[in-house]
Amino acid sequence: MMNAARALLLAVAAGILSVASAQAENKGSPAMVTGGITSQPIGHYEFCQKYMAECDIRSKLTPPPRVTEYGWKVIRDVNKEVNTTIVAMTDLEVYGKDEVWEYPKTAGDCEDFVLLKRRKLMERGFAVSDLLITVVRKPDGEGHAVLTLRTNDGDFILDNLSDDVKLWTDTNYTYLKRQASFNTGRWVSIEDGRDVLVGALR
Repeated sequence: MMNAARALLLAVAAGILSVASAQAENKGSPAMVTGGITSQPIGHYEFCQKYMAECDIRSKLTPPPRVTEYGWKVIRDVNKEVNTTIVAMTDLEVYGKDEVWEYPKTAGDCEDFVLLKRRKLMERGFAVSDLLITVVRKPDGEGHAVLTLRTNDGDFILDNLSDDVKLWTDTNYTYLKRQASFNTGRWVSIEDGRDVLVGALR
């Protein structure tokens, strides 16, 4: 009886250690940690009224994909192409009102850059579940939108303020929320735990 109880305790302890090890490994991952469902930005809500089919795409939860060398070239080319062909202007300047999310023709603001990059990458074969519109806060406190690309090497950022495609932890933004990878019409919070990540990697 004592041996059975001791074996059970050892098994439980091993299970706890396995969970702790998995959590530690997770903290060292360069992928964002997302939380629960959160509010949809008003601009995206209005975009979805116009492009309803784009906001009702559901995907199975799958691990992030491995991106080939050619895939990375496509990603960098799309980021740079949109950054250089679209002129950065505010919604007020382009549409005469605040907060309009639209596919830009010649000019647009940060959300418009994101939408166009996302569409171009989808046309090149990237999954919609790995291309997530993301809301961040810049160091000066201003809101901003970027495109998050999920990969098995971590989450990378396509940004109209930079031609470099960077790992999210290499940017100076505070990450607030992004589209859910399982539903293009839903949004999830982001736990911006880069301090924890850096500490885990030391």
